[in-house]
Amino acid sequence: MSGNIVIFGPSGLVGGAALRHFDALSDWNVTALSRRPPAFAHGARFIALDLTDRAACERTLGELADTTHIIYTALYEEEDVIQGWRAKAQMETNLAMLQNALRPLDAVAQNLAHISLFQGTKAYGAHLRSPPVPARERWARNDHENFYWYQEDFVKDQQEGKAWGWTIWRPQTIFGFALDAPLNILLAMAVFAVIRRAEGLPLCHPGGGPYVTEAIDTRLIARGLDWATAAGGARDEIFNITNGDSITFPGLWPTLARHFDMPMGGPKPMRLQDVMPTKVHIWEEIAKQHNLRSVPYDKLAGQSWQFADFMFAAGKNPAPVVVSTIKLRQHGFQDCIDTEDMLIELLEQYQAEGILPR
Repeated sequence: MSGNIVIFGPSGLVGGAALRHFDALSDWNVTALSRRPPAFAHGARFIALDLTDRAACERTLGELADTTHIIYTALYEEEDVIQGWRAKAQMETNLAMLQNALRPLDAVAQNLAHISLFQGTKAYGAHLRSPPVPARERWARNDHENFYWYQEDFVKDQQEGKAWGWTIWRPQTIFGFALDAPLNILLAMAVFAVIRRAEGLPLCHPGGGPYVTEAIDTRLIARGLDWATAAGGARDEIFNITNGDSITFPGLWPTLARHFDMPMGGPKPMRLQDVMPTKVHIWEEIAKQHNLRSVPYDKLAGQSWQFADFMFAAGKNPAPVVVSTIKLRQHGFQDCIDTEDMLIELLEQYQAEGILPR
């Protein structure tokens, strides 16, 4: 496939991976839009744009009449990320951002063919209680308010009478490359590990019981997005997407310990959102010693400490959170990656980018 693709949210985990992927393909012309630029070099056209500014969106996006494909990964989270998932203001802001992005483009892009956008396991109410295993796309809509439903209904209404199609993706816990992203579980884990090493302490699992779940590599998502641009089986469908294996969070820590050449200790439950902000002086010394990129400590994991606490479930023993990916495979996307291999490759990427020490 080829065309003119517009990526919203390239400074985030999924949008950044999509930008890297499509930018590396010679048959795609890529335009990336977000408030702040991606934290890596790329050859795409980047346009600074605040999706909450409707007038700016109309001016800017009205000039992109040659758009053929849209990947929408932009996301607004409240300062209190977890509580924000149930906040009406969070839902309305995310809806308005998508409306501001899609309406101007849909009005001018006569050759628009496809839109990809994202939900997640909160579609199954996983942030409220563990869903039955495995969660399937064919289930009736989970009865709770969520910006997912606002956006999905808007896209379906906007599509009426149009030639373009859409694909909605529901990834499991996302692992990838980004800075200052609110849901960056891997960078939270890595910074935690590196600081423990600097303190002369073994690595430990800071959470609770080893509930079974799944991970998804953003690079794998990007390959799925590529597949969906041309696959008839992706049109107007919703897909769960995972790496293909199952994990527990306690089971991931030994891989990090080996990678950073440090001992693995026993579990030590703690509240990272309280503990880790006090470690700024340790990180600054690490960054100086290893000549890391000049990134403020609070712009590394950002709000992800709170998300990490939620995922690691300190003091709890949650039920499994597992989704089925049978539908995606049946419709033609077969790709997968071993989660341990993913961890090592992404850690090496952060090291190569000068974000983490070697």
